[in-house]
Amino acid sequence: MLEAAGRWTWLWKPPGTPVFPLHEPGETPSPSLLDWWRTNPAFPQGVFPAGFEGGIAHRLDTATSGLVLVASTPAELEALRGLFASRALRKFYVFRSPHGGAAATIEVPIGHHPKSRRRMVVADPPHRAVRGRWYDAWTRLTPLAEEPGGWLWHAEIRTGGMHQVRVHAQYGGAPLTADPLYAARPSTDAGVEAGAPTAPAGFLLHHAQVVFPGGHRSPLAPLPDGTLPSLRISMAHGVV
Repeated sequence: MLEAAGRWTWLWKPPGTPVFPLHEPGETPSPSLLDWWRTNPAFPQGVFPAGFEGGIAHRLDTATSGLVLVASTPAELEALRGLFASRALRKFYVFRSPHGGAAATIEVPIGHHPKSRRRMVVADPPHRAVRGRWYDAWTRLTPLAEEPGGWLWHAEIRTGGMHQVRVHAQYGGAPLTADPLYAARPSTDAGVEAGAPTAPAGFLLHHAQVVFPGGHRSPLAPLPDGTLPSLRISMAHGVV
């Protein structure tokens, strides 16, 4: 799916497809959203910085579906990245969990697991080991509806750390269903598996909508089954 809105273009990424090609040394790169984007007549011809080829302004995990925001020129990419960096964008995700609960705002920093490059941890306790530094992270979790065998939630984030929704949802008591890294809360950090790059059947994490400063909203991205998610977006939650 492709939809243009003002200066930005929105791409829809299916689950299981990486944004950029993934490959180990000596392997053929995997098909990616960028590969598809290159074949589209709307592909921008400007020279973009490494890591932002084709004007793609951000990434989603391979298993995550939904909206990917694209700029049409390097100058517009710089402006868009400024919105990301200043936490001016409100990004809304939908996910499925076996657990329900009350709405909650989580502001615990996250960091890279000291033994697994695929996993993140929260700074609780604050003195726990971490690889590198801690990153500020803000997530608002809101239950949407009870489903057979679980609950549908949405998450609003202003920051954008690796696996932020997944690790904060686990910390808040609503781990994502079938998440290979965070579905269960381990009692210790020992023996954590690296995990597969894609999630098994039943996993759902979907980037559904972005709200810009002033209240302008992106298109609402349909879920992988083709239905439109129902979000509860309140303007009462101020800027972080």
